Amino acid sequence: MSHIAIDARIINSSTGRYVERLLHYLEKIDTQNRYTILVPAKDKHYYTPTQPNFTVQVADYGNYSFAEQTKFLRFLNQLGPDLVHFCMPQQPVLYRGKHVTTVHDLSLLKTYNSDKNWLIYHAKQLVGRAVFKIICHTNARIFVPSRYTQQDLETYSKAAVGKTILTYEAADKLHAGAEPYHHQYKRYLLYVGQQSDYKNLPRLAQAHQKLLARHPDLGLLLVGNLNAAARKNQDLFAKRGYKNITFTGFVTDAQRDWLYEHAAAYVFPSLMEGFGLPGLEAMLYGAPVVSSNTTCLPEVYGQAAHYFDPYSVADMARAINDVITDPDLRRQLIEAGHKQTALYSWRRMAEQTLAGYHAALKG
Repeated sequence: MSHIAIDARIINSSTGRYVERLLHYLEKIDTQNRYTILVPAKDKHYYTPTQPNFTVQVADYGNYSFAEQTKFLRFLNQLGPDLVHFCMPQQPVLYRGKHVTTVHDLSLLKTYNSDKNWLIYHAKQLVGRAVFKIICHTNARIFVPSRYTQQDLETYSKAAVGKTILTYEAADKLHAGAEPYHHQYKRYLLYVGQQSDYKNLPRLAQAHQKLLARHPDLGLLLVGNLNAAARKNQDLFAKRGYKNITFTGFVTDAQRDWLYEHAAAYVFPSLMEGFGLPGLEAMLYGAPVVSSNTTCLPEVYGQAAHYFDPYSVADMARAINDVITDPDLRRQLIEAGHKQTALYSWRRMAEQTLAGYHAALKG
């Protein structure tokens, strides 16, 4: 029996679904190893173990902070696990115990979020580049959610070659029913997620405005918390006089599921992704997906999405129009989407991760 610590400090974040599903299925498949799940104080009760070999412990150290590099390092050394799984790249770089890391994507190194302080963000990028290099050298195994991310990381650092393990994520229905979300539109396009610059929402809004000439009743619902990035887009669209766009702010999971089920199309305009989970969730709930053709998205969505060039507003509008005006294409995408989601499994992801733990412990 080994003692495995899982750094789950991001469990209540946009990437938290990965962590929560990993823990859920590890509890089902591993009754031998002992697990300590590390969470911030605010999330102490966010996840409640159901198996006696899983316990939660508070590790209240901010991501990318000095305390992460010093106090968290001391905490892990005192905890003394046989293996640590860092579920994000941020970690104490001087930790010398056996450890593995999940690298979801390299967006920190390749993008800029204009709602952030320019100097601080670029300083973080410089630190990030060094951290990623160190991760590739010091980790026993590195979990990646797509072949694209695998190739991207191995190109960035040759030290990652032979260490990466492909563990595709998945989509599943977590709730028994959907709750209607009241809106003003006859039909609507849907986007769910963050609104950082690389998510490409301004071009989506431009494409939507072009479509209003043909489809004046078409709405665009942007689902997600109204953080600084969302408010920046909100101000921009208002300044440009855009119509029929709603920033929903926070919605419940049940409302989000209802919005997936009733969307004319789910549009994913992102310039860079490591997996693209929202599009797969949209397929699960029967929404036809219109997607960017960049990075990992064609790999993950296969033939179950209708693609466009995310740098071209005209091509984005063309692809969306194809889907909302062609009933046969829409039906084909919905059918293909159900088949595509069946290719992925959170349980299999957890099994592959557990196999990675065993390999790291033996190495």
